[in-house]
Amino acid sequence: MTASMILLPGWGLGSAPLVPMAEALDEHFQVRIEALPAFEHADIERCLDVLDTRIPRGVWLGGWSLGGMLATLLAARRGADCAGLLTLASNARFIADEAWPMAMPAATFTAFRNAYAQNSTATLKRFAMLCSQGASDARGLSRHLLAQATGVDSLAGLDLLATLDTRAALQQFTGPQLHLFAGADAMVPESAAAAIQALQPAAEVQVLRGASHAFMLEQAHEVAASLLRFREIRT
Repeated sequence: MTASMILLPGWGLGSAPLVPMAEALDEHFQVRIEALPAFEHADIERCLDVLDTRIPRGVWLGGWSLGGMLATLLAARRGADCAGLLTLASNARFIADEAWPMAMPAATFTAFRNAYAQNSTATLKRFAMLCSQGASDARGLSRHLLAQATGVDSLAGLDLLATLDTRAALQQFTGPQLHLFAGADAMVPESAAAAIQALQPAAEVQVLRGASHAFMLEQAHEVAASLLRFREIRT
């Protein structure tokens, strides 16, 4: 029986970056990319309520960056009603604090938010470049991301990202978990991978060497293969 998976995109760039990976999984999963809710307020419970209504039960949940954090929180909420969890370049916290230093410095994030508030177009271009940093063709990948960007890129979405903390959810969810990170990620440090492994020893955590934050686009088939191997072992 073909499994079903719902993928959630990250902030700002829409669903397009996930399409190649979804297509690579086509023979093994029924994949649907679910758009993020329109962020009017940084209200995580309201956001999860919307996703919980839209997404059927019993499916795998996955997502990139912000989408992976939301998938994690929803998986913990659903428990046994979630078949498995896949996160792509998703930290447990996007902004560092004393208890979780393996994340973006708060000052860096604040500067980015302020820049976006002043000039969203220029800042989104910079964001695409950051997502591509570390890729074999960073400029080409950045242009590709921007050309297809149709995402939810509001300030409220950034404010939500700033507040999210999935540490408890990662520990609470007892189903299969695969967390993929990029060795050259400009926004999620590689050290987050080991920290998440320590937080949830039952999870599978992998680091893709020589890959950017947008690795699921530049290495779609490799990511799909990692998920299929993991599913074969764990289910």
